[in-house]
Amino acid sequence: MLIGLAVGLAIGLLWPETAVKLRPIGTAFVSAVQMIVIPVVFASVSLGIYRMGAEIRLLGRVAGICLLYFYVATIVSVLIGLGLNGVFHPGMGADLSATGKIPANLAVSIDWAQFFLDMIPSNILAVMAAQKILPTLIFAILFGMAMATTGAVAEPLVKVLEAMLAAVFKMTKWITGTAPIAIAAIMAWMFATQGIGTVLALAKLVGVMYLGLGLMVVVFWIALLLIGEKPFAVTRQVMEPVILAFATRSSEVTLPVHMEKLERMGVPNKIVSVVLPLGYSFNRDGSIMYFALAVTFLAEAYHVPLDGSALLTILITTTIASKGSANVPSGGLVAVAMVLTAIGLPVEALAIVAGVDAFMDMGRTAINVFGNTVAVKLVQKYAGKAALESEPAPLAADLR
Repeated sequence: MLIGLAVGLAIGLLWPETAVKLRPIGTAFVSAVQMIVIPVVFASVSLGIYRMGAEIRLLGRVAGICLLYFYVATIVSVLIGLGLNGVFHPGMGADLSATGKIPANLAVSIDWAQFFLDMIPSNILAVMAAQKILPTLIFAILFGMAMATTGAVAEPLVKVLEAMLAAVFKMTKWITGTAPIAIAAIMAWMFATQGIGTVLALAKLVGVMYLGLGLMVVVFWIALLLIGEKPFAVTRQVMEPVILAFATRSSEVTLPVHMEKLERMGVPNKIVSVVLPLGYSFNRDGSIMYFALAVTFLAEAYHVPLDGSALLTILITTTIASKGSANVPSGGLVAVAMVLTAIGLPVEALAIVAGVDAFMDMGRTAINVFGNTVAVKLVQKYAGKAALESEPAPLAADLR
């Protein structure tokens, strides 16, 4: 995959006309992985909840640890973004010319009633066809609880879901075998079409953001060390989904690979299958740090004073918006737009950083994936020994 990154970069910079024509290869790969995301979420979450069905305390403990970690990680991410802006001030003297486009009629608020209604699927097949993770997750949780309370009559269905998940993991292995070629094509296309002009124009912002992502990795390593894990070993074991996230700029694409890697690392299936889909929806540490940094960058570029009140507003609004936008189209931009509105900046300011968003999206998506690895490890550490009892052999073992 790393070789694919390098080759794609070279092709994109040296032969841009050829690189543009390689886009279908990357698109086909991403589509192939997205094809199996919904089956993985449905089968794995249903089975995970089924296996926890008789252990309500375990289920409650897992949910509690997840929510606590997600919000603590969000606050830490925002503080890192605010701190870096306070030290480096990348927005000072910035060129305010728009470098990209923002979606038309971008929402600047979240309809919370509709947000919760959208999580209850009126037609589960339509929701799955639309690749909507959160409603599928809700249905899978209820389905797993129903199987757990049905008794022996549900056992044949459990076997079907186990066979389905094993088959999908096998498909994952086949698809990811083509990842180096696909990554080369994706990188070549991106650098040929995006160019490096806008990157150079906003190089300070991009550099500060990647410095922040590096600091977040250090924070994650410290967290892993505190719970008795070997940080570098864990990092090495999940590098495949992290690199995949970096190249494709999509967390969802990495979900099947990430689940398989964590099960190989010895994390119980019932924990992986519940925590990881939740984390992919609600725990996006890299993106959240970027939200805070982008907003403060634009505030300084527009000469808006960042006093204590403004910084507190950014902290609170980013924390809330990052969770509420999880099931909203263009959720990341919606979250940033909400924070901009809260401190009195025009939503159109997003166009200033939109030109380099693709390059920053690569790094923050990779950190999102790594951050959810830490979430799974924390739950494994503190969910108790009950998670290991009666745990079936990992389905990922079939891929070894």
